This record gives sequence, C-alpha cells and structure tokens, in this order.
Amino acid sequence: MRKLTPVALLCAMSVPAVAQAECGEVSITEMGWASNAVVTGVAKFIMEQGYGCDVTVVPSDTVPAVTSVAENGEPDIVTELWLNSAGEAYLELEEQGKIERVAEVLDPGGVEGWWIPTYLAEEHPELTTIEGVMENPELVGSRFHNCPSGWGCRVVSDNLIEALDLEESGIEVFNHGSGETLASSMASAVQSEEPWFGYYWGPTVPLGKYDMTRVELGEYKPEVHTRNQTQDVENPGVSEFPAATILTSITTDFKERQPEVAEMLSNLTFKTETMSQLLAWMDSNNASAEEAAVYYLSNNSDEWSSWLNDSARERLAAAMGE
Repeated sequence: MRKLTPVALLCAMSVPAVAQAECGEVSITEMGWASNAVVTGVAKFIMEQGYGCDVTVVPSDTVPAVTSVAENGEPDIVTELWLNSAGEAYLELEEQGKIERVAEVLDPGGVEGWWIPTYLAEEHPELTTIEGVMENPELVGSRFHNCPSGWGCRVVSDNLIEALDLEESGIEVFNHGSGETLASSMASAVQSEEPWFGYYWGPTVPLGKYDMTRVELGEYKPEVHTRNQTQDVENPGVSEFPAATILTSITTDFKERQPEVAEMLSNLTFKTETMSQLLAWMDSNNASAEEAAVYYLSNNSDEWSSWLNDSARERLAAAMGE
C-alpha cells in the first residue's frame, strides 16, 4: 500500500490526530543529546497519531527534569533517563511514589568500553582481550586513545591504565583534548583500515557508523568499578565497564490517567546498536531528530507495531499510509 514520504510524515507530526479517543494533554522531555531527541520524536508521533494525545515537548536535562517532577509533578514522561546520572533525588521520587520506571528504553543500555576495529579483531582474534592487546602492542599501533580531561570515562580509564600497568606493555597513552579529536582519530583509522585502540561509548555516531569490537577487560566487579570512578584512587583495580541503565519513567499520576499510553511506553525499547545506526544515518544525511524518528517508523514497523494496542496500531498505520 501507499506509504507517506518523510516530508508528508513530518507534516503529520505537527497536526493533531483526527477525532478518536482523546488522551488529552501530555508533556514529555527532550534532553540535550541526539538519541534522546529521536526517542522523544518517536514517542510523540505514536502518542499523537495512535492515541490522540496533545503532546508538549519540554526541553530539559536529567537533573532539571527530576527536580521538576519533584516540585511540580511534571513533565508526565521523562525519556532516556540515565540512572547513573539521576542521583539519589530520582530514587527518592520512586520511594515517594511520585514517579515510576516503566521501561529500559535502550537495550542493553548505554555501552562503554575499550574498542578496536572489527577488521583488526578478525585478523588477530587474540586482540579481543586486554591480555592479548598488551602482549601484542604493535598490532594496535602501540597507542591507547584516552578520553579528554574532565570526562568521567577519563577518570575510570586512567585508573584502569594504572591497574593494568598498560604503559609498561609498550602502549603509549594519548590523552585527547576533546571528544571531536577522539572521534576523528577512530574515523581516520577505520577509513584507512589502520590499527586503533581506545575508549568509546554508545549510542553514538561512530559506533553506528564503524564496525568496532569491544576488548574484553575481564569480569565486571561493581566495587572495583565504583572505586575506579574516584580520581587518583590509591588502589585501582581491573573491572569491565557495566552497561548503563537508561529508563523511560512516568509520573504515577499520568499512569493512572492514561494506562494505555503508559502500557505503550513500557514496550518502547530500542536496541542500543539500532540507535547508534540511527544517529549515524542522521549524521550522514544531515537530518534532524524528527526526520530520524520518521525514518525509523517508516522502516521498522515490525518492531514498533508490537508496542501498541490494536486500535492504536490501526490508527498509526493509517496515518503512515500503510
């Protein structure tokens, strides 16, 4: 059947859904990073076209959003909330019954670690472990690309470097001055099929654009990783990076008002790898987050159709010209 063009779908996103069971006014956050804007865009379109909601997007960030819920009981929906950045204030809101986590919106969550290009891993499988890297420093270019100063990953990586005695194995640690140079170093190496070894995280454009393999650092040890988050800690250890829990949370008042929308939001989950690929598509096409949301909805109906109830699924399919 006929499908709407991305331009037509974008127009549809700005027009309230036609007469149907109205869900009323809904407020949803949009944080200051690209993946969150995509999540918000997808959720907004579904709520408007599938459930008849009147959606207001609230520009925010993690701490201000949590504070607003505590003080004002809104916004109704907080998207892509990184639990490790939300602090005790968020957990207190849960204990008070003001907010409820309904989904882990990225699966398996935020990923971070030390990486090499997959072509290097396929040519030298021994490099997929940190022991193999340290035994063969020349195969990774004898260099580790570290985070810029001031980033949390810099503190953790510095402690790992010390605990592993990485530099003694013949690997120079190159501390990047910015996230841009860190990303461009990966891009330059991969495009030339040269060695690269360093820290990165996702969902991000580089991990969506380039095929990378994470180097196994060993077992994840919660106490060791927590200790490694302190700068210049006296007893750093070796621990894998854990996946960061990333939530969709809603106010309990909203859940009571709109149980069907809350149920949909509990199903709305993206694979972290899929989100990185969406961000890479945005970058390659100079596209907005709204356009990326449309691109996702147009090409992944097998995924999002399972999130909705039958009536909302039919309305959304009709809105998209399917």
